[in-house]
Order: sequence, then C-alpha cells, then structure tokens
Amino acid sequence: MSLSLPQPPAAALRAVLTALDSPAAVCAGRPSAMQHRSGQLTPAHPLPVHLLDTAAGAAPVTRTAADLLIGARRTGWRFLIRDGDEVVAAAETRETSEGQHVFAYFAEGPYPRATLRALHQARAHTAASATPYLPRLLSVPGRYMTALWLHPVLDPTRSQELLIPLAPAPLGVTAHLPYEAEQLLSPLSHGNESLLTAAG
Repeated sequence: MSLSLPQPPAAALRAVLTALDSPAAVCAGRPSAMQHRSGQLTPAHPLPVHLLDTAAGAAPVTRTAADLLIGARRTGWRFLIRDGDEVVAAAETRETSEGQHVFAYFAEGPYPRATLRALHQARAHTAASATPYLPRLLSVPGRYMTALWLHPVLDPTRSQELLIPLAPAPLGVTAHLPYEAEQLLSPLSHGNESLLTAAG
C-alpha cells in the first residue's frame, strides 16, 4: 500500500503562494535557485513539520520512542518548491498560538532534494505493506537531524514507526536508510542525552 499523503491546510498553501508572488519575499532571502528560475515556481509535496524537543523535558525519564513521537509537536508545514520538474527550494509555514498559518521562510541547500528522495524511498519501502503510512517531517535538534517520519495510520500499536534520516545525517546515522524509531531515537528514549555526543 502506498503512502497516505497528507492534505495541508488551505491557509498554509495560501501563505506559500502569496510569498512566491511577493516582491518583498524575493528580496528578503529567496534562494538563488529560485531567483534564476526557468519556469513557474509551484509548491508541491506538503508535509507537516514536527519538533522533537527534548530540552523542554524536566528530569531524565525512561521513555519509549513511541512516547517521544507522541510528544513531538507540530510547528507548521513544509512545501517543496518546484521549477518545472526540478526541486529548487523549500518553503515553510508556522502555526501561531492562535492557530493561524503564516509564511516563515524559504530554504535551499541539501534538505529539499533529500526530502524528495526520502519520499520516493518511502513509497518503495512501504509498497508491499498492508499498513498505510502517513509521511511527516521530524526535526530532532538533540541529534542535529531531520528525518522523514512514517507514521502507521491504521494501528500504530502493532506497526513500527519508521524514520528515514535526510542527508546530511549526524555521525553514526546512515542517511536515506529506513530505521525503526526505537533504534534511531534510543539515546533520547532512555533519557540519557550524554549519549548524543557519541551517537550524533
């Protein structure tokens, strides 16, 4: 079964489209690849962005990776920006405390193309599975890592949460290799952040 692609809020998509058409956004940090476009820039492949912020916790507590992921809060949405068939950048929106979706920034570098590559890998990896997976982006500052998070939709208690780290990945982690969440987040899940130095 293929991925169950998420539907972004209409307000988040409008925020990105407005930024793409804004001369102010062009002058305020639009990536160079977008400025030298050859065609119409379009947002594609929207993914909700979740932050796994272990620094917000109190005393170290043993938690499973599933516990950590349940606590990951959604901060906004990220769209890949295409120039024709090529991904040239990403656009991110954020959710305000009032529940509004506002444009945050454009970004280039390795992550936009790595995101697209991970989505292709996720489709291939889950094609034979009877469980549909919902793709998300997971930011893990404690490991200096961003990963494509594959969340099982129908029965999360029986199916594994999967993570595909994007390139560049931290030391000791292989980019674009699917991991079970417990394997990748074990230093965090045991409340021992000192392990992060060795792992990442």
